[in-house]
Amino acid sequence: MEVAAYLSGGIDSAATVRYIKEIEPDVLNTFSITFGEKDFDESSYQSDAVKYFQTNHTSIQCTASDIAAAFPKVVWHSEIPIIRTAPAPMMMLSGLVRENGIKVVITGEGADEMLAGYNIFKESEVRRFWAKYPDSQIRPLLLTKLYPYLPQMKNANPNILKMFFGFKLEETENPVYSHLLRWNNGQHISKYFSPGSLNQVSGYDVKSEVSRLLPAGFENWGSLEKAQWLEATIFMSGYLLSSQGDRMGMANSIEGRYPFLDHRLIEFLATVPANFKLKGLREKYLLKKLVENKIPSSILERSKQAYRAPIASVFFGDNLPEEIKYAISDEYLKSTGLFSPESVQNLVAKVRRTGNATETENMAIASIVSTQLLNYQFIEGKNDGLSPNKQVNLKIVEE
Repeated sequence: MEVAAYLSGGIDSAATVRYIKEIEPDVLNTFSITFGEKDFDESSYQSDAVKYFQTNHTSIQCTASDIAAAFPKVVWHSEIPIIRTAPAPMMMLSGLVRENGIKVVITGEGADEMLAGYNIFKESEVRRFWAKYPDSQIRPLLLTKLYPYLPQMKNANPNILKMFFGFKLEETENPVYSHLLRWNNGQHISKYFSPGSLNQVSGYDVKSEVSRLLPAGFENWGSLEKAQWLEATIFMSGYLLSSQGDRMGMANSIEGRYPFLDHRLIEFLATVPANFKLKGLREKYLLKKLVENKIPSSILERSKQAYRAPIASVFFGDNLPEEIKYAISDEYLKSTGLFSPESVQNLVAKVRRTGNATETENMAIASIVSTQLLNYQFIEGKNDGLSPNKQVNLKIVEE
């Protein structure tokens, strides 16, 4: 059976391709996504990898309008509200794999969780360092190094950084300290809830819910290990491997295989000291040492950039699908009763007027649209125009 690999332009996929080529040096089919918006595009690194490994490569050029067209189908297959549009390009990519007659694809999921690749791990350690001297004007500047791809971070001063990252800064003894800021940001969606929805979630506290899941002795673990457990247990299982991974693959009958999630590797990495995973602000230290001189230097030395896809430009661009327009219309917002029509329309007007949205606003937009579509598709059972077989036009580039 022929097997392919995703090639994102990051170290994880480059490492998997390297070891596949060592086992089977013949031509390997690789697939990737490129974006029309440069803030999300990693095509130059993908090209470096293709040239280095000499793979038979095919890529999809994905635009905001492509994502908008695919989004209702993404919600159909996810079956839950989603706060990002990133699953849409992954569904398109699995469709491309299927069109090429391949049913199994190797991907790099799990490396970031097991080897401390995500910025949330570095962010947590920087916040702990900052918390020792909370009035420092220098320590918070370390945070600007973590998110160079976010426009609002490029020239941020300490006061701006404190506004973004200062939430419960000094609660370092809290066992879920690493994720307090993210959960607080996620709760901003409640600003757009209707009174009825607010009443339904009144008294719900995510920290209490998570605390009941923590394993015995969790409070005695190291700070990185705590953060890794939370990320792997909540985000990876509940979203990454489901809504963004397996369901987007199976939408096109494609099975994903995840070498970094082999149980033997996970068990081994659980015994590895924290500074072999995160050394200062150098993520995935052990993996980078392992693949030195085995992958392109441009990929090995690049700054960490999480896989992302545009949101605001997707839902406020031209040629928006009618089902999405209807989903956030006053008429349907009033019909579902889930969100406040006035609050949602104020958000829509703000983004259309300025052309910009903050990260929390982007999450809110995706959450509102996906929840409204979910209600339309599953609660009301109205699937006209939302067929899972709906085709999305892709711009395919052979390399």
